[in-house]
Amino acid sequence: MGCFGCFGCNERSRQSRKPYDDDDDNTYPDHGDVHRNVGGDGEEEEEEVEEQSRSKRSEEILKYKLQNGLICRQFPVKETNELIRGEDDDGNKTINEFVRQRKIGSGSYGKVVLYESTVDGKEYAVKAFHKSHLLRLRVAPSETAMGDVLREVMIMKILEHPNIVNLIEVIDDPEADDFYMVLEYVDGKWAYDESGPPGALGENTARKYLRDVVAGLMYLHAHNVIHGDIKPDNLLVTSTGTVKIGDFSVSQVFKDDDDQLRRSPGTPVFTAPECCVGISYSGRAADTWAVGVTLYYMILGQYPFLGDTLQDTYDKIVHNQLMIPDGMNPHLRDLIEGLLCKDPKQRMTLKAVADHPWVTGEDGAIQEYCCWCKRRADEELES
Repeated sequence: MGCFGCFGCNERSRQSRKPYDDDDDNTYPDHGDVHRNVGGDGEEEEEEVEEQSRSKRSEEILKYKLQNGLICRQFPVKETNELIRGEDDDGNKTINEFVRQRKIGSGSYGKVVLYESTVDGKEYAVKAFHKSHLLRLRVAPSETAMGDVLREVMIMKILEHPNIVNLIEVIDDPEADDFYMVLEYVDGKWAYDESGPPGALGENTARKYLRDVVAGLMYLHAHNVIHGDIKPDNLLVTSTGTVKIGDFSVSQVFKDDDDQLRRSPGTPVFTAPECCVGISYSGRAADTWAVGVTLYYMILGQYPFLGDTLQDTYDKIVHNQLMIPDGMNPHLRDLIEGLLCKDPKQRMTLKAVADHPWVTGEDGAIQEYCCWCKRRADEELES
């Protein structure tokens, strides 16, 4: 079958993917519904070429970083090229030192399964794929699902942050069809406020969650990564209440400040207005809009713009006025309006969000994380 280690596949996905029904364990968390903005045949073909070009550039940047050790991690992701499948004394399935515990969710390509390590006793969430299936699963005329997985792995190999789900190990046996991503297990639940609207969080909880999301996203943007699908489903909460950003399957990497993208890969209701009209857009600004939709949802338990059809949803995102209930905390209203400004040039930046009065609360501004590559650079300057 061959090994994923070379990451030689250039193909990538941006359409909604068909579920993968199989008894083996698969993705974590759910990738959700992703989409393409489509126009006429000529426009779609032009965008396809542009997107493939952007994908190739992203892949080249990632490969260069990995090959030259330009990663923001104290310890590299463990890479294992031998897969041993079996059962323990209780009949539980095993992969190498990991013992299957139970299914914990479903994703676009299958199930998410909890495994326990016999080495350190810790629990891990494992994404499992069949390489042959990913290569067969065509999500666009010239794309298979393989591209999403390859890019997600490469991105997670270069990043490490307290508010990002950490990739621990990649198990890729060139003689096997199975491929595994071993991720830290995030075991908490959203803390809903029963006194507020159904599905909503209280302001204090929403503030805490938002601070974590902004901290993680600021780190990603500082490392030239556009997440592309910020939404509650991709935000995992630990048992201690820390939020971690997951699912980098539609993320992109850019060089310098060139964060211009052509198509929005994210979930429709979280899509920025400029992404709905088929123009190039700033990936950073689009991520920031999605943060605004997420905050709106956390506070009110509903989406700011939602239509009966996909096109109706896009039309409302582009044209409808933002509706905010009377009586909302003025600082919170100001923040939501700033994040959900339809003009990306006037939209609030993440830095401004980090310093906003509602966000700072009693905890102060969100501080820039002193990441590993920054610490390493500082140490080199001091030596």
